[in-house]
Amino acid sequence: MTRSTKAGRIALKQGATIAATFLGLVLVTFLIGRVMPLDPVTAAVGPDVSQEIYDAVKEEMGLNKPLLIQLLDYIGQVLRGDFGVSFSTNQPVIRDIARVFPATVELAAAGVLIGTLIGVPLGVLAAVKRGTAIDGAVRVVTLVGHSAPVFWKGLILLVVFYAALDWANGPGRLSVYYEGVVPTRTGLIVIDAILAREWDVMRDALGHLALPAFSLGYGAAAYIGRMTRSFMLDQLRQEYVSVARVKGLSEFRVVFTEVLPNCAVQLVTTIALTFGLLLEGAVLTETVFAWPGLGQYMTKAMFNADMNAVLGGTLVIGVIFVALNLGSDLLYRILDPRTRT
Repeated sequence: MTRSTKAGRIALKQGATIAATFLGLVLVTFLIGRVMPLDPVTAAVGPDVSQEIYDAVKEEMGLNKPLLIQLLDYIGQVLRGDFGVSFSTNQPVIRDIARVFPATVELAAAGVLIGTLIGVPLGVLAAVKRGTAIDGAVRVVTLVGHSAPVFWKGLILLVVFYAALDWANGPGRLSVYYEGVVPTRTGLIVIDAILAREWDVMRDALGHLALPAFSLGYGAAAYIGRMTRSFMLDQLRQEYVSVARVKGLSEFRVVFTEVLPNCAVQLVTTIALTFGLLLEGAVLTETVFAWPGLGQYMTKAMFNADMNAVLGGTLVIGVIFVALNLGSDLLYRILDPRTRT
């Protein structure tokens, strides 16, 4: 078999996997919308309309068709990027998601950055000091971060650093008097403020971002730290480490020039998947901190029985998570030459 033929088969197999995953995701979101104890027709027209109006709206929404036909119609709408109209905002759901999603990306990106900067050094330290009190302390810290509910961490941060110490800005994404000062270019307020050279707005945005980002970042640091420790311990048992020590390399060089680079591929994959998990886990954090992102949008939509918005947001997050999985797998193949064979 030639190299090009093999590559074509791999690409075909991956394409089929992507298509099957996407269809499965669409099917799951469709079924969620049908088993939820919420009536989209009532949400659209209210509970006090006549039966004739109710039936007419139900027919207009296509909910009187057989379930299989509804599924096919739903798949066709999704493929066209049509998630329906939000009953809460009277706007297309895809437009609402485009408006609120940058806030979630900004929060998740800050969280994964904090998680990486804290988690990787903690994992390396725990692996190098395996079995010592330092290792035990790091494992306790990561265990608390991994198991503590995200809303509890958020409330504690607000009570301590905002209400008691007044070290950070409160809920929200930006102070009221700074809203509208910076033109929207990327949707990321910190980046937009830097591009506009509005340094006061940037500092205010960072002050609002600090607590929710750390709330997410602590959980991310716990996961990344535990995985880093595991990767490092696996590499420290390899023969090349013993050879490097026999050659007289210092422990610092062994760890940071020999062992840690060999963990880079696995760490990149872990960090990419962590970013996807933070996008999912931002729902509670955004609710606690009144962060106007996709999580808060979906929460409000759920309370308003706005299933078009809920399913649209769920599908977007699912697609992004699948894309991150595929992207991390591609990075793994690029960075690790052994997988190319």
